[in-house]
Amino acid sequence: MNRVAVVTDSTSDITHEIASEHEIRVVPLSLIIGDETMPDGTLTQQEFFDRMNASERLPTTSQPAVGAFVEAYGAALSTASHVVSVHISSKLSGTMAAALQAAEQFAGRVRVVDSLNLSWGLGLQVLEAAKAASAGADVDAIVERVERARDRVRLVVGLDSLDNLVKGGRIPKIAGAVGGVLNVKVLIACRADGTLGLVRPVRGVRSALEHTVKWVEEQMGGATRGAFCVMHALSEERAKWVSEQIGERFEAIESYFVETGTVIAAHTGTGWGVAFLPEE
Repeated sequence: MNRVAVVTDSTSDITHEIASEHEIRVVPLSLIIGDETMPDGTLTQQEFFDRMNASERLPTTSQPAVGAFVEAYGAALSTASHVVSVHISSKLSGTMAAALQAAEQFAGRVRVVDSLNLSWGLGLQVLEAAKAASAGADVDAIVERVERARDRVRLVVGLDSLDNLVKGGRIPKIAGAVGGVLNVKVLIACRADGTLGLVRPVRGVRSALEHTVKWVEEQMGGATRGAFCVMHALSEERAKWVSEQIGERFEAIESYFVETGTVIAAHTGTGWGVAFLPEE
């Protein structure tokens, strides 16, 4: 019972296979299309975009219920002494608040950490927690490792449109106006405070992809090794190009290539992204 269990939410975009391999419990957010509510991951990416395009209203999402976290923590604590629970930025979702409320029921055995990030900017932090737990680290050491990773991890996303983010209230309207007026691809990044910010509008797909790689190079800060994940929403070929370019420039300690989940895609629309954690 000295083992520490790791919990996250589905906005980490950690696949079922990776979660199973690293013994990570994933609590799903909900996707709402029309009058139907379903757990994140119910639809394939293609099914989601087909239904979104056919819907009169933009799909919405909702955080997990407090009870879902209570259930996950209770199950984890049946075989572990503590839980480290790492989640999407509190500036972007109410998920952290629900997790914190649930944690109050377990007398200090659950530590909840705000990743100040999302998608694999969150996922890479969760994997750091899982690796430390697997190595036998105690709860304080695991939280410290996550916080160190949080300070170093970076996430950049290239989007075909900012419409979904603007309508969802997660990025200033002026950024949406820039994207709409100029008809350009837009790069956004997760800021240190856990909010999303505009990196730059870029004319043309090729230029946007090249600027994505350039931004990664700049943010690596001279490091040559790290963990990388390239994500995409109906943009596989573009994401593959970015992945190849990163592979030519850096040594990947870990490398992942995944589809973004439907909850994330509901806010971003189509596009690609890169999350990376430079080696310490």
